[in-house]
Amino acid sequence: MRTTRLLRASAVSAAAAAALSMAAPAAVARDGMPISPSNIVALPSVIARGGQLTVTVDGCPSGGTMSSSAFRTANLTPISGARGTAKGIATVNPNAGPGTHGITVNCNGRTLTNPAAFTVIGGVRGGIGGSTSNGATPTDVAIGGGLVAAAVVGGGLFWMRRRAERRA
Repeated sequence: MRTTRLLRASAVSAAAAAALSMAAPAAVARDGMPISPSNIVALPSVIARGGQLTVTVDGCPSGGTMSSSAFRTANLTPISGARGTAKGIATVNPNAGPGTHGITVNCNGRTLTNPAAFTVIGGVRGGIGGSTSNGATPTDVAIGGGLVAAAVVGGGLFWMRRRAERRA
């Protein structure tokens, strides 16, 4: 019975040690090596041109820079209370192309790229109802002319019928 208790205690200890080792942060420096950036997250993940994007990066305790084809290079600053995490805000260019864009982060002299970090959606052309031409097109003129001709023929037939009824 005593050996059973020892076996149970050692099994529980081993399970606890395994759980603690898995819960350790991934951004721990080893042997004086600098911490590498990881886990680039852009929020919102879908954004319109001209919107503000918040980017967080793990493994960037002293800050760094971020860049993309959709915005200018911006600074990353460490978040107080968060171990090794940095945050930056960027404004998406008004002329950024729609589609998926990547973000490249430079922290501690190391570079990391997320090739599909966020998506820029295209805007609509407003103010003139989406029209791209001025005035009536040839199709509009043909349809209008056909309606006027049908009205003239219909009116003429109606007038001639009424005239014939008066004579009878």
